[in-house]
Amino acid sequence: MFSLLFLVVFLPGLSGADTGEQLPRYIHQCSRRDPKLNACYVEALMHIRPWLAQGIPEISVPSTEPFRLSELSLSLTEGPKGYRITLRDMDVTGVSNYTVRDLSFGNAGVFSLEVAIAELSLVANYSSSGVLIIVPASGRGTLYGSLGSVRAHLRGTAHTSAGVDRGVQRANFVHVDRLNVDLKVRDVKMRIERGPGENPIIAQATNLLLRSSGHLVLDAMMPELRLKLADVFLNIANNIFSKVPVESLLKD
Repeated sequence: MFSLLFLVVFLPGLSGADTGEQLPRYIHQCSRRDPKLNACYVEALMHIRPWLAQGIPEISVPSTEPFRLSELSLSLTEGPKGYRITLRDMDVTGVSNYTVRDLSFGNAGVFSLEVAIAELSLVANYSSSGVLIIVPASGRGTLYGSLGSVRAHLRGTAHTSAGVDRGVQRANFVHVDRLNVDLKVRDVKMRIERGPGENPIIAQATNLLLRSSGHLVLDAMMPELRLKLADVFLNIANNIFSKVPVESLLKD
């Protein structure tokens, strides 16, 4: 979702240099001397949205439209025959259409970033098992979802270390040590389309559950969803930071 939101987030206490090199178009460089430095960071985060959508092959950043999560599992009822759903190959669209709402920094590399997203669209392969409303409810098909008025809050820590840029000159690089992701969603809509040969009655019962209790289904997804998003974003961020030095992002 936020493949490059991290490119400028951890830089307030770091010192860069004006190298005079032509910067990539996706980088909006800030200056430590800017009296409105925090506003410049926000502008940089907004500037990079089109490149988030299309991807940046030269630094191995894939397109975030769609953003894919490999698998999510959730239990909606308890017990040995509890109703369970597994979602695989979930494509999430809309992640690059964000607006930065808040950006703050603390001591020891602590950061906090909050963004708003108008809508996220979900498409995933689903399989279900267990009992739903006293009826055995095993089935397969496609799940479609719409999450409206999303707020994402990213919090964590990062540090810098010395390295070599492109094997030529010494540079400083950021490494994200810890990342937590929290999501708040106002509007939830979900539905399924049953796979070939699947029981239409089970599909109708599942859609009734999704229409009447969409927020409960999303709440069941949240613990695993937050962990998976944090892990994916952490890996992407550190992959980016290993290739883009601080000196390209923040000048003296």
